[in-house]
Amino acid sequence: MNHNAEIENTLVLGAGELGMAVLRSLAPRLQHTGTGLSVLVTLQSLVSPTAMQVLRQRELDAMGVQLLPFDLVGRNNADLIALLGQFHTVINCTGFVAGKGTQTRLTKAAIAARVRRYFPWQFGVDYDVIGKGSGQPVFDEQYDVRGLLRSQTGTEWVIISTGMFTSFLFEPTTGLVDFEAGIVRGLGTWDTKVTVTTPEDIGRLTTEILLQQPRIRNQVVFVASDTVSYGQLADIVDDVTGRVFERELLRREKLAFQLVQQPDDVMLRYRAAFALGHGMWWDKATTYNAQKGIPTTDVRAWLAARHKAKP
Repeated sequence: MNHNAEIENTLVLGAGELGMAVLRSLAPRLQHTGTGLSVLVTLQSLVSPTAMQVLRQRELDAMGVQLLPFDLVGRNNADLIALLGQFHTVINCTGFVAGKGTQTRLTKAAIAARVRRYFPWQFGVDYDVIGKGSGQPVFDEQYDVRGLLRSQTGTEWVIISTGMFTSFLFEPTTGLVDFEAGIVRGLGTWDTKVTVTTPEDIGRLTTEILLQQPRIRNQVVFVASDTVSYGQLADIVDDVTGRVFERELLRREKLAFQLVQQPDDVMLRYRAAFALGHGMWWDKATTYNAQKGIPTTDVRAWLAARHKAKP
């Protein structure tokens, strides 16, 4: 491998929903450039893979992506730093699967390893606006990660703010759209907005941002598949399904009271945080994808495709 190819090696951390979306977009773009592309996976997924992991591994092999086993929980920081130090660019798609402190640890390791370019797991809301004390400890850690990156100059960073995954609006565990009960729940007010992006759109946009020349460095880049109010969400659900859903508003005061009663309820923390509104949305017209004319899948199209696909 020549020196130029070696320093351009890229590592994606995680082969979950988002990691795969990034790899599916990035791998074809890098295939003929001599740039190495690897993905961090658990040793367990190679030794005793699930049926889904087998399928993903076959797909990754077909794309020419090297599988790199590493135990984020069991291995020490020195091993992590040595691993990351082999790569020019690291794209972090791990989420918080390794528990509290995962993102702080990975960011510190990337900086210590002198990774040239780091895309942290910030595929979420605007933590600069939210600050600390939102009631969601995960958000506090993400705010601290930004402070770590901005406090140094050895590692370039790019933060991609995406809002929540579009699918999160419709997950049964969130309770925002309850298809079985026929209820749409709003957070804060019906005019409170939320920005959402599909993993597929994130994968494509991350690839574009990564490869843009002149390259983007030390910036927060905003993207969005869509930005909707909870009232608009309810209208979309009614229109697409052809049903009239009951509407239930979860006001901030009610959520705050519930959180006092159930402080360890993770989903309740998310509801309370998103009910605040600020930092949870941005105008789609101002985003990277809108400015570049890159089409994305809005909430109506996303739901319509899945509603049509159901038997």
